[in-house]
This record gives sequence, C-alpha cells and structure tokens, in this order.
Amino acid sequence: MPKKRGPKLQTLPKATSKPQGIVAIAVFFCVTAIAYWPALQGALLWDDERHVTRPDLQSLHGLWRIWSELGATQQYYPVLHSAFWIEHRIWGDAVLGYHLVNVLLHSVSAYLVVRIMRRLSLPGAWLGGLVFALHPVCVEAVAWISEQKSTLSGVFYLAAALVYLDYYELDYYGLDYYGLDYHEIDYDKTRRKRRYWLAAGLFVLALGSKTVTATLPAVLLVVIWWRRGRLEWQRDVLPLLPWFTVGVPAGLFTAWVERTIIGAHGAVFALTVPQRFLLAGRVIWFYAWKLIWPASLAFSYPHWRIDPASWWQWLFPAGALAVTLGLCVIARRNRGPLAAFLIFAGTLAPVLGFLNVLPFRYSYVADHFQYLAALGIIVPVAAALSRWERVGVPAALLVVLGILTWRQSTMYTDVETLYRQTLARNPESWLAHNNLGLLLVQKPGEEPDAIAEYREAIRLEPDYPESHFNLGSAFAHSDPPDRLAAIEEYRVALRLKPDYAEAYNNLGNALTHIPGGMAEAVAEFQAALKIEPDVAEIHTNLGNALARTPGRLEDAVAEYRTALRIDPNNAATHYCLAGALSQMTGRQHDAIAECQTALRIAPDFTPAQELLQDLMAR
Repeated sequence: MPKKRGPKLQTLPKATSKPQGIVAIAVFFCVTAIAYWPALQGALLWDDERHVTRPDLQSLHGLWRIWSELGATQQYYPVLHSAFWIEHRIWGDAVLGYHLVNVLLHSVSAYLVVRIMRRLSLPGAWLGGLVFALHPVCVEAVAWISEQKSTLSGVFYLAAALVYLDYYELDYYGLDYYGLDYHEIDYDKTRRKRRYWLAAGLFVLALGSKTVTATLPAVLLVVIWWRRGRLEWQRDVLPLLPWFTVGVPAGLFTAWVERTIIGAHGAVFALTVPQRFLLAGRVIWFYAWKLIWPASLAFSYPHWRIDPASWWQWLFPAGALAVTLGLCVIARRNRGPLAAFLIFAGTLAPVLGFLNVLPFRYSYVADHFQYLAALGIIVPVAAALSRWERVGVPAALLVVLGILTWRQSTMYTDVETLYRQTLARNPESWLAHNNLGLLLVQKPGEEPDAIAEYREAIRLEPDYPESHFNLGSAFAHSDPPDRLAAIEEYRVALRLKPDYAEAYNNLGNALTHIPGGMAEAVAEFQAALKIEPDVAEIHTNLGNALARTPGRLEDAVAEYRTALRIDPNNAATHYCLAGALSQMTGRQHDAIAECQTALRIAPDFTPAQELLQDLMAR
C-alpha cells in the first residue's frame, strides 16, 4: 500500500532575478522622474542648507563628528548625514544630484512595495507600487531635499520588512486549513538566520536615518497576526524583541533631542492629556482623507486650536474608536481591514501628538509625516482596485495621480514659489509670511513688502520672537532707517526669547546710532557675549562701541584682539583695531601693521587704504 502523502506546503513566490529587479527599478525611476520633473529643477528650500553637509563637516573629521558629536547636524541621524556627506563628495553643491537621489530612493521603495505585496500573495502588487510612487502626498518627502531622511529610511524600512518576511516564511498560513499544527514544523531549520541578521541590520540603518521607523517590528507583528489569526510568544514575538529594545529607546532619544536641543518645548507644546487625545484622533482622520482625496496639499497646514471644551473636536477620537471597534467585529470574518488600520495608525504613532516634534510649532500635520504610514491604506486599496483592471480603473487612477504629483511638484521649484503657493492654500501660515519676508527684504525696493509680510506674521503669531527680530532688522536697514522702531521690535523679541544673542547684538548696533545710547549698547553686546562668547562679530561690535566711549580704548583693543583670535582673517576687524591703535599714544606702528594685514586679506578695502595713507603721512 503506497504511503499517504501529506498536503504540500505553499511555498514563497520566487524571488525576482537581479536583472529583472534592476529593470523594474529603472522603470519606476523613469515614471517617477517624469512626475517629479518640475521639482528636479528646484533649488534649496527652507532648512535644506542645515541638512546638506556644511563646510566644517565635509572632511573625514567632519564625518567622525556626524557620528560622535550630538548637535553637529540638524538632527542626530548619522546614517542620513553620512549619505549627505558622500553625496557632497560626489557632486558638491549641485542641487540636481540630491533631487535625483531622492527620486531614486522613492523609486526603490515603490519597487519594494511590489515585492512585499507579492511576498504576501496580495493582488495588484504593481498597482500598489505605482500608486505609492505617484501619490501626491509623497511629494513633500521626495521634492524637499531635507526629507531624504524619509526616502532613505523608507528604503531601509521596506527592505528590512521584505527580508524579515522571507526569513519568517509567512506562507505557512495554509497549515491550519490542512489540519496540521504549527509545532509539527521545525522552524529552526526553515528560518534563515542570515536573513534575520540582515533584516535586523537594515532596521538599524533605518533608525539611523529616521527613528519613526521604530514602528516596524509592531507592523511585522500585525502582518503575522493578519496571516495567521494569532500570535505566539516564542515563534512570533520573541524574535522581534531585540528590535523593540533598539527601536523604542532610539525613538525616545530622538524625542529628547527634539525637546532639549532642537527646541520642541514651551507653551505651544504644553498640551494636556485630553488635548493630546483630541489631536491624535484628528490627525488620523486628516491623513486618511488626504490619501483618499489629495486636494489642497500644502507645505504648511493651519495650526489647529485644540480645545477640550469644544464638543465637536471629540468626534474625531470618538470616530477613530468607533472604526476600531467596528473593524474588530469585522475581523472575525476578515482580518484585513483591521490590520490595515492598525498599520496606518500605528506607523503614525510617533507624530500623533503624544511626543513633541519641532514642526508642531507651525502645524500639527505635514505630508511627509505619513510617507510610510500611507502604505497602510495604499496597499489594501490597490489590492481591491486590481479587480477593476479590465475596465481601466487602475490606469485612470495612475494618470490622475501622476498629473496631481506634477502639479504639486511645481510648488518646490524655488523657495519663493513654495511660500507664495503655501499662502494661496493657507493664508494664515505665519511661517510662510515670515519666510517670504526674509526673501523680499534681500531684493532692492522690496523692503515695504517684506515689512508687510513680517507684520502679518506677527498678527497671526505674536509670540514668535524671530518675526519680531526680522521686522526690527527690516526697520534698521530701511531707507531711511527707522532705528527707534527697530529697537522696539528687538526688545519684544528679547522678552519672548531672553537667550536670543543675535537680538542683543542687533539691539546694540541700533543703540549706537541713538544719541546717548552708547552705554546701553555696550551692555547689550556684553549680554550677547554671555550667551555666545565665541562669535567674532559681537566682539568687534563691542569693540566699536567701546572705542566710541571715552576712556575705553584699551578695552576696545582687547575686544578686537579677541575677535581676531576667533576669526583672524577678518579684514574689517583688523581695520577697526588699526583705528583704535591710531588714537593711542605710541601705537602708530602697530596701527600701520594692522592696516597692512587688512589689505593683505582684502587688497581693495578702501577704508584701510585711506587710513594707511593717513598714518604714513603723519
């Protein structure tokens, strides 16, 4: 009698060959590059200069500082800033290179979405990848160079997920159907240890690029639960415990950095527990709606007023709770919708409002916050829409998304366009008003418009010290200068931000032009130096004020020399020192030497030439 064979286990789909994968990525890149063409021609935006590698970090020692020195970079994401460091080595300051890398990373992530959907035997894998590649909510993350943190971490995140799923071999889900017990399988043999460590390494790289990726192990558990209907400690949870023990502290460390170093603290961040729950509920609905109906996408959205006394605001968390409970009921028959919701909301967890992040100063929501979370909705929707392929629904959807992405990308061509289009969609964006003022004030004849933008920013947000500082600077440099108005604005800025060294410095400069203001100017410069003692410009300004104060020439010389120790190649400071020395008995030779040094640094420096001629003629 022949031996009865058991049921054949369903095997994993065959891995795509390397040539096929490269071709697929190339196709994704071409499609994505076309949709993002307007942004590819764009310049540096808002805080890009603080993310692209600074001159003092471009050496090998700078690379060491990226990893070893907290505060050396805008955020402590050493993998991200190492990538920026390498990119700068390749093409320097050419902005196109950074844009192309972002598009390439986004294309790789879209291809990984295809691979993951195929690994999970979901229909519509290519549609899911293309929707992710072309959805306009991703434009902010791809078109904005600073957000390479999202695209780079996205590649590591999705690659780690794919490798882990391959390691786990989820396709044993058919065992229950055939009546076998999971414990009848020797998982130590079926699991591939090398793949586990590769997946873990990719996860660590994702954390080093952006720590919101700490949600990955929880997402993997949701996927396992969706496929099997239950979780077991030893087989399912235990392998991911090391990931949690690395990811959770990394996320909390980033939250600490945001609060203590970057500045995510103060009254605007002091939300009560009820306010945070109200915010979380509203954030979930906001992002879901933008995915379904991506209209009026903006760089900066309105900053909501979270008020527990407003009954209608409770509808958001109540609705989210109701949906969760409803999906729990449905999960008895179909676990997919609940799993998708948990992945979407869980991936958003770091930006729901329970942890403070600096962008909350301007808005509680931003498109790039849902870069990875969007897959919780995109993937199941793509799987469902794949059934309508014959009637052209997926193709029509991709065309519409591509057009919307093209239009959204035009916002990121240059910084002025970014702020003007932001204000067209969100007129109450005080951030855009303030930053537009910064651009206009640099253009000849645009000072009145810049002042108007600063005033509007202050009207919308009177407690933002930088707007008052910028308005004061505009007054100080207007034609003619309105130094009394400038002084008033600088003082408001200092009331709001007592450790604002630059405001003390500018206030001191304005006071030097006011009759009887020299003594107060000296005090303001000294206050600035207590906060920033290593800024050469402030020492020079203090020296100038002391030089104009009777009996303080020696003190002025000391300040100039301190400034030159910090910045020895500053021709203007050498000239100022020469001027002070020329007024002192027996110091003419030293004054001549300082003039000559100034002219070696800047041969066309006319004031130094004139002073040198005067000294030589004495």
